Amino acid sequence: MPPSSASAPVILALETATTCGSLALVAENRCLAEFSLNASSSHSRRLLAGIDWLLAQCELSWPQIGAIAVGLGPGSFTGLRIALSTAKGLCMATGKPLIGVGTLDGLAGQFPFSSLPICPVVDARKNEIYTALYRCNEQGMPEKTTGPMVIKPQRLQEFITTPTLLVGDGLPLYGRMLKELLGELALLAPTEICFARAASIGSAAWHLFRQGTFLDPATAVPIYVRASDAELQFGEKKVQK
Repeated sequence: MPPSSASAPVILALETATTCGSLALVAENRCLAEFSLNASSSHSRRLLAGIDWLLAQCELSWPQIGAIAVGLGPGSFTGLRIALSTAKGLCMATGKPLIGVGTLDGLAGQFPFSSLPICPVVDARKNEIYTALYRCNEQGMPEKTTGPMVIKPQRLQEFITTPTLLVGDGLPLYGRMLKELLGELALLAPTEICFARAASIGSAAWHLFRQGTFLDPATAVPIYVRASDAELQFGEKKVQK
């Protein structure tokens, strides 16, 4: 039987920061369902239909959804805007609270209680990566030891000085180079689990849900880290003037 809205709310989680779009329904301490698809077409073409399908498969309706969580990035600028605008619209239409979780936080959260530092590596295009370093606390939750940054992958040797678990969609592109550069300090997660997962976003969102830590749908913005090409071009035009 599906959980009742009174005793066991469910979080709907969206993650489209990378090419692998992911949706999940996460109850407290368990994932009810997850749908992930790595495709070149825009996430906007299947996001709402995917949500309807997932709810139907779990025999859930909107009154049973306690909150909507979204991966805030960093990642693809277009992907981030698609997920966040969808989540905002659903929150405004249904009155559900909005929860934001960093995409790097979600990737690190896929390895609770890891004894090693965790380093998400997300493709940022332009031969760069989005990254940060984490350590798990006693509750198994990842805590940042650096802020999010966008850097050339070679610069990871400045931050990784002990054996570290690397995970993310940047590994198929840069994993071999990083292994040669870092040697035994780089432990690469299997590529089949290197995509950002909505289930991990939903799990992290539960801690914020309990705390009542919500975003304002009217003002919430993605975590970009790097300015968009349009912003950079606009800045260049201002300097030229």
